[in-house]
This record gives sequence, C-alpha cells and structure tokens, in this order.
Amino acid sequence: MSTAAIVWIIVAVVVVIAIIVVVAYFGRKSRLEANRTRAQEIRQKAKDDEFGAREREAKAASAEAAAKQAEVDAERLRREAAERIEDAQTVRAQSNEQIRKADEIDPDVRTTHTHASHRSDNDGRTSL
Repeated sequence: MSTAAIVWIIVAVVVVIAIIVVVAYFGRKSRLEANRTRAQEIRQKAKDDEFGAREREAKAASAEAAAKQAEVDAERLRREAAERIEDAQTVRAQSNEQIRKADEIDPDVRTTHTHASHRSDNDGRTSL
C-alpha cells in the first residue's frame, strides 16, 4: 500500500468520525430541545391541574358553607315553628278559657260535672 492510499484512508476515517460527531451533536441537541419542550408541556399541564384542584377546593368550600347555612336556616325554622306552636297552644288555651267563662255565665248552658263529657261531644255547648 502506498503512502497516498494510507493518507486517503486516514482522511476518510477522520471525515467519517467528524460526520458521526456532527450527527451525534445535532442529534443530542435535537433530543435536548425535544426534552425541554416536553418538560414545558408537563409543567403547563401540572399548572392547569393545580388550577383545577384549587377551583374544585373552592367549590367544595362553597358547598360546605352552603350546607352550614342550610343547617343554620333549618335550626332557625325549627325554632320559629316551635314558637308558633307555643303561640297557637297559648291562643287555644285562652280560647278554651273564654269558652269556659262564657259557659259559666250563659244561663242556657249546663255547668255540672257532666260538663266535660258534653264539651268533648260538642265543644261544651249544650242547650236545654
């Protein structure tokens, strides 16, 4: 083999190595850029998911507050109902007392011991 052939072989090997280095360099650079882009997409998705989680937490807190408000409203309505029942019972007792007094002074109404049985039959009013 001649020296020129050996030189050409060495030049060819150096060129092939240079091409491999350049291809590897640009391939690596391309992979790094793809990884950067992918990492940015993953970060953006994580931010979107975080926003969604905060939004769900806010909705849950709002639902919790609405439930507590409903409990407070229900308790208030229970108290109002109890007060109205008590008022109705007071009015009924007063009405019964007025009827009893009217029966006592009405000469046409008997006020004997059988008064209770007549009262249950026809509200205490019996005519003679």
